[in-house]
Amino acid sequence: MRIQEPKALTTIDMQCPMQLPKSATILLRQSSRITVSAMSLCSVPVSALGSKTSAVLDMVNFCGAYLIALLAHRAQLGRCVDGQRYMPIQIMDVAGLVPGASTGAGLGNQFLDDLRHAQGLIHVVDVSGTTDQNGKETQGYDPINDINWLRTEIHSWIANNLLKKWSGIVRRHIALKANAVDTLQVQFSGYGSTSNVVAKALDKSGIKEPLEKWDEETVKKIVEYFMDERFPTIVAMNKIDMADADKNITKIMRRYDQNKLVLTSALAENFLRKLHKQKYINYVEATEIVETKEDLPDSDLKTMDDKLRGRVEKVQDLVLYRYGSTGVQEVLEKAVEMLGVVPVFPVKNLTTFGSASSNKPGAFRDCILLWPNTTVREFAKILHPEIDKYYLYAECAGGTRLAEDAIITSKNNIISFKTSQTISNKSTSHDNPSNTNEKKSSKK
Repeated sequence: MRIQEPKALTTIDMQCPMQLPKSATILLRQSSRITVSAMSLCSVPVSALGSKTSAVLDMVNFCGAYLIALLAHRAQLGRCVDGQRYMPIQIMDVAGLVPGASTGAGLGNQFLDDLRHAQGLIHVVDVSGTTDQNGKETQGYDPINDINWLRTEIHSWIANNLLKKWSGIVRRHIALKANAVDTLQVQFSGYGSTSNVVAKALDKSGIKEPLEKWDEETVKKIVEYFMDERFPTIVAMNKIDMADADKNITKIMRRYDQNKLVLTSALAENFLRKLHKQKYINYVEATEIVETKEDLPDSDLKTMDDKLRGRVEKVQDLVLYRYGSTGVQEVLEKAVEMLGVVPVFPVKNLTTFGSASSNKPGAFRDCILLWPNTTVREFAKILHPEIDKYYLYAECAGGTRLAEDAIITSKNNIISFKTSQTISNKSTSHDNPSNTNEKKSSKK
């Protein structure tokens, strides 16, 4: 994710260094650390490789899904390269999802249950039409089917659960003289919903009839709008370099909101990263920049033979020059932007912007991603329990004092806390997994 950074620096990326598989669903989950869970579709094996700074999936022979949670970033856990910040993730396996999961097919019920912890979805689809809904290789498959059946399974799961007990829900609603939001929130709370989410869904649905008069179609309509609010979705159209991809891309672009579509080539990304690691090329992720020994004769890059050079040029022609990048970075940027999180820079000094968690030089060493509508005092508690305990006041860039209930936005996201006592480094919210965001910081 490219984050608008304070003027003292250039830009900051939240980047998940990973390759996307042929067909997958990525779930964004609110949690204290980024977790990517890989789910194999049908019986296709999952191969996950991890390291301290990256998590790479073997996407060539993999159809799967991922569960992602936002990370409250500490600079010590990530890395900064040329003004770009990379955020680490973790990978784990989850249950398989197949058509019919809402009725118990495959391991779908387990996967659908995992959705309760998600904040948003990224559905990665094989846009070349060479993988069917069961994860098997084929030709001429319409990827629109994948987009539709995943949504249908989730809708059926929620709607069927609701309709099975609808008569009882209505009786209780009438007996308590409750409003529709409160009644629906009781039912939707198991999906990780809030009253605010339900209220937005109900408002956007335009339904004015009292709940006790809703028929089955009205209930299903409410579920549609609830899904849009509770599980916002980005579609990553993968394998854009393959034959037949263009015609499928055109169909999908015409049918769905283009702001929620991203073109990707995970195979190209995987290939370029491999050559970069082997020092055959200098590849700048999320761009079309690929430099070779010919471009940088004084560098330590290795010379490529004609065969390897031809493969690199093919990737450039089919992917990089046509689309500007492999799209893998953009997928994650879009997903995080979709959630509206705010990057916040806790600093010790509003002049030098030095870090509170380290005595080492450098501005804006720490960055934490906060959920929308987080207040200054809530952030203090997230940052360090003792900052909350000994809290005096907070200032943002320019020395402006912030009210405790002030909402943190991109306009006041450089924050220094003042406390009545010096804060210990030993006990931090980073050690408490119950916090939404984690952070190790000393204060002031």
